[in-house]
Amino acid sequence: MTRILVTGAAGFIGSHLVEALAGRGDEVIGIDNFDPFYPRDVKERNLAEMGSPPGFSFRELDMLDAAALEALLDPATVVVHLAAKAGVRPSLADPVGYARANVTGTAAVVEAARRAGVSRFVFGSSSSVYGDSTPVPFREDAIAIEPVSPYAATKRAGELFLQSVAPIYRLRTASLRFFTVYGPRQRPDLAIHAFTRKMVEGRTLTLFGDGTQSRDYTYCDDIVAGVLAAVDWTAAAPFGVETFNLGGNRTVPTGAMVEEIAGALGMRPNIEWAPMQPGDVQRTAADLTKSSSRLGYMPKISFPDGIRRFVTWFREVYGRTD
Repeated sequence: MTRILVTGAAGFIGSHLVEALAGRGDEVIGIDNFDPFYPRDVKERNLAEMGSPPGFSFRELDMLDAAALEALLDPATVVVHLAAKAGVRPSLADPVGYARANVTGTAAVVEAARRAGVSRFVFGSSSSVYGDSTPVPFREDAIAIEPVSPYAATKRAGELFLQSVAPIYRLRTASLRFFTVYGPRQRPDLAIHAFTRKMVEGRTLTLFGDGTQSRDYTYCDDIVAGVLAAVDWTAAAPFGVETFNLGGNRTVPTGAMVEEIAGALGMRPNIEWAPMQPGDVQRTAADLTKSSSRLGYMPKISFPDGIRRFVTWFREVYGRTD
């Protein structure tokens, strides 16, 4: 049994991870500050869906409170740091808030880990760090110095902070670049969730760009499998940071994504097109060579299957069958 602290435990990915960790017998401490970026009741529902897994305890706590966080840690604890302000477009309106949460917050979590003598650390980063100039498919050794949004810049800054201190603080660190995660409990502002809701409500979908934009969508269960593998990898890792892509192994154009949702719902969407938005990138695509060879990571859920699972969850939670 491993003792693991998860920041952002009431969020989309965090709640799924907690369930998986507890399910394999780990002791899990979850923290979340219920940031008002989206309604508190969404995260409370995530916790309710989890139930009370054996070995799981939860505390409402801000990760910026390094002293309170330190009190929950001991040298044997593995820290999985998922808490962050997410979203490209919202970061353009609140760059200070994003820097505080994603850079200062990461520094606070690392500082708490250092004080407690923690040596194993997993960081949830983002494919956004690759920007719009990295050749596809994105490899972890790409230089990644041209982010196109404050969100991307803050996630890259978190990575660089860890790279600077991990060898000094003797942290065995896995930095995981998540590629467009979707599935049950997805945040209501994200495209798949938002488009599903608009379709069942009969509202028009606004798609940005010219239809050629595409994303490497990754189902939440596959992301969780990658995080679990990274947690285990840190047990014998060298001091420092290794970066791994966690993607879905398939790039899906925006129009095809909408068609897949519409097919799962049995509806015909009303679509309007608008210019591509600042902060967006043309395409994301993960090279999984490294994560496959080092972590044994390989996504299993196809995009059509994942969308069907999401739609089933959406109807169960929101009671919409029309």
